[in-house]
Amino acid sequence: MNSKLNIVVRIDLDHARAKVIAKGHITVHSVNALYVVAKRANSLREGLDLELDISHARVDDAALEMLRTSSETHHLPTKIDPQQAPCTISVLAPRRKAAVPAAAMAA
Repeated sequence: MNSKLNIVVRIDLDHARAKVIAKGHITVHSVNALYVVAKRANSLREGLDLELDISHARVDDAALEMLRTSSETHHLPTKIDPQQAPCTISVLAPRRKAAVPAAAMAA
């Protein structure tokens, strides 16, 4: 998987929805790029439902926790959005690989 962060935004203003799709490696540093894109999308229309699709990205645990916190608080971090505008954000998290039992690996 490429470590470069690739972000695509799809916006449907008629239905007040936006989807931010990220691929690549999301770290505690690169997550700020997602936040900036989310802030710009959120500013287009009041009450916009914003979905962050990171299901095809490699996401560090700390970065995933940061995104989940934003989802729970309905606000982006203060350093990204000092005005703290409401942001309805949902995170479509990456799939976790199921652990393979050691006995199955030995067979």
